[in-house]
Amino acid sequence: MNTGRSETTMVVAADPARTSGVTAWHAMSANDVANSLTTDCEKGLDPAEAARRLQAYGPNRLPEGKKRGPLMRLLSQFNNVLIYVLLGAGFIKLMLNLWVDASIIFGVVILNALLGFIQEGKAEKALDAIRNMLSAEARTVRSGETRMIPAEQLVPGDVLLLESGDKIPADMRLAEAKNLRTEEAALTGESVPADKNTDAVSDNSTVGDRECMAFSGTMVVSGRATGVVVATGSETELGRINALLTSVSALETPLLRQIKKFGYVITAVVGVVGVLVFAYGKWVTHMDFVELFQAVTGIAVSVIPEGLPAIITITLAIGVQRMAERNAIIRRLPAVETLGSVSRICSDKTGTLTLMEMMVVSAVTAEAVYQVTGNGYEPEGKVSRDGEPADKEPVLTLMGRASMLCNDAELLQEEGTWKVEGDPTEGALYPFAIKLGLDRRTEQTASPRIDAIPFESEHKFMATLHRSADGTEYLFVKGAPEVILEHCDRHQTVSGQPVPLNPAHFLKAADMLAGQGERVLALAWLQNPGLKVGSLTPADLPKDLVLLGLIGLLDPPRKEAIEAVKECQGGGVRVTMITGDHKITAAAIAKMLGIGDGETAVSGAEIEEMNEAALREKVRNVDVFARASPEHKLRLVKAIQANKQIVAMTGDGVNDAPALKKADIGVAMGIKGTEVTKEAAGMILADDNFASITAAVKEGRTVYNNIEKAILFMLPTNVAQGLVIMVAIFFHFTMPITAPQVLWVNMVTSVALGLVISFEPHELDVMNRPPRAVERPILTGFGFWRVLFVGVALLAITLWAFFWMKAQGASDELARTVAVNMITIGQVFYLLNSRYLLDSSLSFTAHLGNKYLPLGIGAVVILQLIFTYAPPLQAIFGNEAIPIWVWPWLFGAGLTFFLVVEAEKLVIRSSSSFRRAVTAVEAGVQLRQVTSA
Repeated sequence: MNTGRSETTMVVAADPARTSGVTAWHAMSANDVANSLTTDCEKGLDPAEAARRLQAYGPNRLPEGKKRGPLMRLLSQFNNVLIYVLLGAGFIKLMLNLWVDASIIFGVVILNALLGFIQEGKAEKALDAIRNMLSAEARTVRSGETRMIPAEQLVPGDVLLLESGDKIPADMRLAEAKNLRTEEAALTGESVPADKNTDAVSDNSTVGDRECMAFSGTMVVSGRATGVVVATGSETELGRINALLTSVSALETPLLRQIKKFGYVITAVVGVVGVLVFAYGKWVTHMDFVELFQAVTGIAVSVIPEGLPAIITITLAIGVQRMAERNAIIRRLPAVETLGSVSRICSDKTGTLTLMEMMVVSAVTAEAVYQVTGNGYEPEGKVSRDGEPADKEPVLTLMGRASMLCNDAELLQEEGTWKVEGDPTEGALYPFAIKLGLDRRTEQTASPRIDAIPFESEHKFMATLHRSADGTEYLFVKGAPEVILEHCDRHQTVSGQPVPLNPAHFLKAADMLAGQGERVLALAWLQNPGLKVGSLTPADLPKDLVLLGLIGLLDPPRKEAIEAVKECQGGGVRVTMITGDHKITAAAIAKMLGIGDGETAVSGAEIEEMNEAALREKVRNVDVFARASPEHKLRLVKAIQANKQIVAMTGDGVNDAPALKKADIGVAMGIKGTEVTKEAAGMILADDNFASITAAVKEGRTVYNNIEKAILFMLPTNVAQGLVIMVAIFFHFTMPITAPQVLWVNMVTSVALGLVISFEPHELDVMNRPPRAVERPILTGFGFWRVLFVGVALLAITLWAFFWMKAQGASDELARTVAVNMITIGQVFYLLNSRYLLDSSLSFTAHLGNKYLPLGIGAVVILQLIFTYAPPLQAIFGNEAIPIWVWPWLFGAGLTFFLVVEAEKLVIRSSSSFRRAVTAVEAGVQLRQVTSA
């Protein structure tokens, strides 16, 4: 089992070649690491030895996987059974000299292939984006001299020097660290920079807990350090993610899987029916071979829904446009429909469900606990006590003053967005003070800083000394509660008078805040401390400080995310949090968001101990997973998919990329997300807002509904046309419709009317339905019934029109022209039926929601008049002009057909058992579950 450790082989003293051992460098002391890699932390490697190791280990860059050439990528787009069927139909039409129709089909096939080719090329940029994260240069020590070398030349055993602002070029074990903090959010999901030291940690520590390690591709926020390179290239944590991303193959979307199965069914139906009809015509009715071949070809052409790929593509494209208006940018067209199938959203915490901005949410003094509201770094919100405003209390004012003056960060507003320069925890203290009514410039002017003790990880506090205009000096201190409490002997009260310290009270309060997932700071002060200005050191911090209180900071949930989670759950979409952050923090945020039970969370270490079966069972009941590595996230996505769920995975860091690629739909953050995640994802949120996912799911469900409606609209026509020809062969009478006329109906009227359905708006209850089940076919049992019922009804009115005209003494050409117009008029009326699966279409208001409905019907009317009366088309299709007196009869038959379909819907609506069965099937629920209920 992969443990998530960076895997680098040992280098022995005599030979730098690799062995098969795997070393947990974070569990070894710095000296042991240096000895294992035969290096010197003071002098580094000898250049000759570095050259030998470079030959053994290779350059410090990520390998490029083998790529398919452009030609193979293009040809692979044609490897689909529906494409084969369409190509077959196209070649048949060429055999019939129907060049225009063949060109239309070949054009659709080529267009679809080009779209897939372009999108696949974009997807390959994900790996290139990871490679671009590597640093170009490295400051290293070789033979006792500091030199800058290309990062590609780094080898295990090299001694690296780091400073603030550096991009770390390789994984390294820290030997010396001075106030070192690194930004690892892309790898670990941590909300704040990670404090680093040189102490070894346990062997099974996750990446986020390896405080003695610095990782390739991350940034140094502050401080400096010296360390030994322990992994380069593909052996680094970044390289491991790169390998995961390379090995993960993107899944087919549910729609593509269903279309593929549907294509097989159509192919089988065409083949079986064609053989049976040919055999019957040849040996029973003894039809002429050429006539029989043309008839069988006509059946094949009629059954194949040539317009279906175009309808699906256009419907998806409309969904893309609608989603873009809701800040959801779709990178791969089929991903639109996948969103409508999603039954579980696995979301990263930091930056997705939360703001990725620290905020003071709690304050504790000796007498009270205060709640702080707001939205990240925005200086707007309230400080309250038991629901009542409390910003004027003196002790809170002192806490606000300490927060503003004992602070080195900067809070800036750029283009309407508040941003912090410096430590995000310090930056979050400014809005807290502003909410208490303080002004930063006023406070700094009234009490300018005259000396300071900077924060360092060794002593875990910061202190600043200020002097007011009247000469009074003030010392403000902030830091870790356990450290500050050791330097306090009193605490501030509401009355303003310090009293003897009660450390138990504040330690209990600190534990309470930490248990809520909050990062806790203690604030203290001292008036006229009597310190010597100009030479303050940590040792000078007095032991008689006055404790003001504690503050709790949190990366707060997005307000809109709370509502979005609720809406998802209302629609049967389960939301799961998978984060690299701490277990307690993850559980606290999940509780605020309404994810899970608010208590249960599983850590990455626990995931390590589970086999695949245990993990599949665990994900059935748990929705919060913390301290998760990229491998853990990938395993979790696979486990959920193994439970027959459609998974959407959201994230913004490099560590999310493999899981995003493996999920049925990967969702990347557009603002704070890395280029790696954007390239690996199928959808990008332009506003980094989880609520946009909910809007996209709604659009996705509508897209699928419209595709399903289009299929249920188009297939009855195909069935009716095929039945017309089959009936003519079996009963040995003149063909009511010829093959060219079949193509006209399929490619012109069906597509023109089918496009109207592509623009159907949301149905009111679309987010109150459960998601579709994975195994649900694109044509359900009810769908099959509807296609057969409507197809037979269309067959009936088409044959009626043909034989009615023959009875009036019309020629075969005129009777066929009337039959073609009859089946087209039937389609127009059926379009009105199809806008609602079961609900009634017998009202004028029912047809006001789609502005393209009259346009589509108007286009078909014009096309049919041209088809019927234009001499060129009469010559091509063998038509005759229809007398005016015939049209009212055709429209009357169409209206009768419309009422018959409405009566069928009424019967189903009126029968509770029928309606429950249809609803269950449409929702993807097994019928036996419904009946047993």
